[in-house]
Amino acid sequence: MKAVRFHEYGDPGVLRYEDVDRPVPGAGQVRIRVAATSFNSVDGNIRGGFMQGPIPVVLPHTPGIDVAGTVDALGEGLDGLAVGAEVVGFLPMDKPGAAAEYVLAPVEILAAAPKSVPLAEAAALPLVGLTAYQALFDHGKLTAGQRVLVNGAGGAVGGYAVQLAKNAGAHVIATASPRSAEAVKAADEVIDHTTTDVIAAVREPVDVVLNLAPVAPEQLAALVTVVRSGGVLVNTTVWMPAPSDEERGVRGIDLFVRSDADQLAKLVALVDRGELRVEVAERVPLAQLGALHVRAAEGGVHGKVVVLPRSA
Repeated sequence: MKAVRFHEYGDPGVLRYEDVDRPVPGAGQVRIRVAATSFNSVDGNIRGGFMQGPIPVVLPHTPGIDVAGTVDALGEGLDGLAVGAEVVGFLPMDKPGAAAEYVLAPVEILAAAPKSVPLAEAAALPLVGLTAYQALFDHGKLTAGQRVLVNGAGGAVGGYAVQLAKNAGAHVIATASPRSAEAVKAADEVIDHTTTDVIAAVREPVDVVLNLAPVAPEQLAALVTVVRSGGVLVNTTVWMPAPSDEERGVRGIDLFVRSDADQLAKLVALVDRGELRVEVAERVPLAQLGALHVRAAEGGVHGKVVVLPRSA
């Protein structure tokens, strides 16, 4: 089969589009014929060698954490999942990924794919959808009637966070640039962070701040001031620890997203009910994944990109 792999850490030039043996599923695994994977910023950090501590991959390594595809073969001892089933999943970050025509996946991380969107586009959902869900509900404990500020809402995670928070009955304030206005249209208030001071624009305290933006440390610390006493700031830019305010009981939480098939199934159900939009900005052939990594490193990728193998 064809796959993209890197044999050493480095810049995007280390990515190779090459022939690889088709993997054979072991006990508890399924083989998936990949309809698509997607690009996530962590892919570039893993490739660059910056995540060797938390995500120790074995070289050569195939990137691609998200997968959407069709079950092609079953390992020993599996029942309840049939060959031909369409599935989505958030693959283990330290194992070979889905930038290939086929990939192995532990059966427990998979959910049935949504029926209302093309299978390949469903690859845009798992990692970013789960990040938004876990930030808001596992860590932020967001409930109906509360106020939430999504800082950096114009990206892929932010688009899902705004929708999920609105679905939960929250009052949603989103910061975004004019280029991202469509992605945050569901928000109750939109702050253009390119022309407006975000802190000054938040007129009433919020219960939850979700920070998705790579802001300066002092800007991140300032976000705590708009959180009510007893509230929470959830931060996804984990290279900067989340600030807190112990005197007012404001907790700071650094989010490390985890695979969760039950939560993913909830997201899929929301998609199929028309309550959650799956947004795809670009579709890129697998053979051009290296060029996509180059553009991402230059800041030239906006929105969610799905990557299509030759066999799709």
